Amino acid sequence: MNKAEIFRRLHHGRTPDNPLVLPGPWDAAGARVFVEAGFPALATPSAGVAASLGYEDGATPADEMFAAVARIARAVDVPVSADIEGGYGIAPKELVERLLETGAVGCNLEDSSAGGLKDPHEHADWLAEVRYAAGDSLFVNARVDTFLRGVTDPEQAIRRAALYVAAGADCVYPIGAPTTVLPLLRSGIQGPMNVFAVLEGDGEYPSPTELGELGATRVTFGPGLQRRAAQALREIAADLKR
Repeated sequence: MNKAEIFRRLHHGRTPDNPLVLPGPWDAAGARVFVEAGFPALATPSAGVAASLGYEDGATPADEMFAAVARIARAVDVPVSADIEGGYGIAPKELVERLLETGAVGCNLEDSSAGGLKDPHEHADWLAEVRYAAGDSLFVNARVDTFLRGVTDPEQAIRRAALYVAAGADCVYPIGAPTTVLPLLRSGIQGPMNVFAVLEGDGEYPSPTELGELGATRVTFGPGLQRRAAQALREIAADLKR
């Protein structure tokens, strides 16, 4: 069984109290730490990788993002999914070829750009081209950015998700959805659903298990782990100056 099939199977047959938890490494060293901890797969965060390369979120050149993903995938023996933002304007066939060259077996693809939502039907058509080019070689996680862009009606997210699943997406990711609407999203979305787990900031946040009980099939952390590591490094640096 190849890594793409292993990764796909990890998303199915899960119980609500056992979502697939995918840490987000931003470099090869971090990837190895997560694998040593026993995680069966990884999902790179574009913002975390950008920070590690000295860029603002969304400003990483495509070549550098693919190179970073390749270093991470090469360093571990588990499946790696890559957040490649909106695809960098690369045609679907070339995008798939470049991603597969990195060793990744999955990808996140956003449905917004320049701060605005894409037309969902046009985006679904584009996802269908990605699916056709990839065949079964990639697990496609289609991000739904409605909540992130201020559209709070869950039905809008559900409608977009349905279009993306019909286009061949393996999973949908309503990023930024409030925990209160997760059960509604779960009831209206076919197939696996990715939920973002918050790690930084004030207050208490649901654990991955709690998010699973609310409807998450898989849980990712965006740049949260990289930011926590950076904060730990700041504290170490402060201690060195005492």
